Amino acid sequence: MIAHHVLFWLKTDTTEEHKTAFRKGLESLENIEVVKTLHIGMPAPIERAVVDTTYTFSLVLFFEDLAAHDVYQVHQIHKAFLDEFRGLFEKVIIYDAE
Repeated sequence: MIAHHVLFWLKTDTTEEHKTAFRKGLESLENIEVVKTLHIGMPAPIERAVVDTTYTFSLVLFFEDLAAHDVYQVHQIHKAFLDEFRGLFEKVIIYDAE
């Protein structure tokens, strides 16, 4: 099992309309056949020194294996998401774990 966790920091001038469209774009990734589970979130209201709440959106995807992860990376839906929304990113960090 591969967990693919992506944290997105959107630019400060991103409108609520753009955030709504961005979230729908994230939701579209669930249509990629190799995605077993998808979770989209925003920072929880937890205040602890070790918790980072500076990001805008969190995306966690689970894949059966590394081969499925690799299919996702080049999938047309994933590419379309990046093409449409990468202009909104200020920062992105990805954690992949097996």
